[in-house]
Amino acid sequence: MKRFLSFVFVLSAALVLGNSTLAQPSAPPFNEGETLTYEGKVSKIIQGIAVADLKFTVDRVDGNDYLIKAEAKSKGTLLKLFRFSFLQKFESTIDDTDFRVIRTVKHDVQKERVRDSEALFDYGDKRVTWIETDPKEPMKPPRKIASEIEGTTHDLISGVYSLRMLPLAVGKAFNLKISDSGLVYEVPVRVTRREMQKTEIGRVMCFRVEPEIFGTGRLIEGKGSMIIWITDDARRIPVRSQVHASIGKIEIKIQSLSNGKPKTQTAKSN
Repeated sequence: MKRFLSFVFVLSAALVLGNSTLAQPSAPPFNEGETLTYEGKVSKIIQGIAVADLKFTVDRVDGNDYLIKAEAKSKGTLLKLFRFSFLQKFESTIDDTDFRVIRTVKHDVQKERVRDSEALFDYGDKRVTWIETDPKEPMKPPRKIASEIEGTTHDLISGVYSLRMLPLAVGKAFNLKISDSGLVYEVPVRVTRREMQKTEIGRVMCFRVEPEIFGTGRLIEGKGSMIIWITDDARRIPVRSQVHASIGKIEIKIQSLSNGKPKTQTAKSN
């Protein structure tokens, strides 16, 4: 349950979405320096209790590729209720031209357990290679998983930023390719309706998006459901995510938004 809880928080906040089949606009709806913060709550028998903070920041690598950083950190309430704490940090390097993930670096702390991992995406060889190490036991052999990839692939973080670049509309359905821990998953997604949401950044009309992440062979084994609300405006901000699972209901809601500085185009060298 503990490992599942921390994974779902990151998954919910990251929104686990991306698509390679539709043309992407030339100007992304986010700038270098954009920062989004969220709060996560869990409820089952009692009303929702805040147990995690989440933060996403857009950066650039030498003015070219994107470097998107994400952090999910448990609050003291989680330690008091479940005697469990976690910290997960992601760094996703994304190709500026094709907007596909190139490299994922992850630092994962779950109470006393610590793991560092790196995933490298080689589109020439059509392969993702994931290696995980235990910094507390440097002599221990690393875990390694390699999988085939076809076309544009996203990790848990890059997916949402790709989704923000697509022309969402009610009734559209996508099949997404998401890689996590060296494995690749197909994630069917439906845009089911438009709904008004009251948020910390104001009342906003949103698309209601429903990815199928639960079930045999999917990102999360077992029964459950997930809903995401993304603003129906030029910003395409993910403002809320809701997950129903065996541990209860998980809510991720936006707390603040900083738009960052305007993007400047820098030509890549060959």
